[in-house]
Amino acid sequence: MRELDELLLRFLERQYPGAPDADKRAFEALLELPDPELAAYLLQSRPPESDDIARIVRRLQGGSAP
Repeated sequence: MRELDELLLRFLERQYPGAPDADKRAFEALLELPDPELAAYLLQSRPPESDDIARIVRRLQGGSAP
């Protein structure tokens, strides 16, 4: 989905370079997920089981990451 690609690319360009290593690893793990799972997380139809991935999903969606 083009919208998800844009969301991921925007994070990669704007936030990834200055992100803590834990967030970088979580983002990389997010990218390894199957497309349907990734879409479910980013479109909020299913919450991630991993706290680290949930934190990155919140950042991608424009929320703060506690």
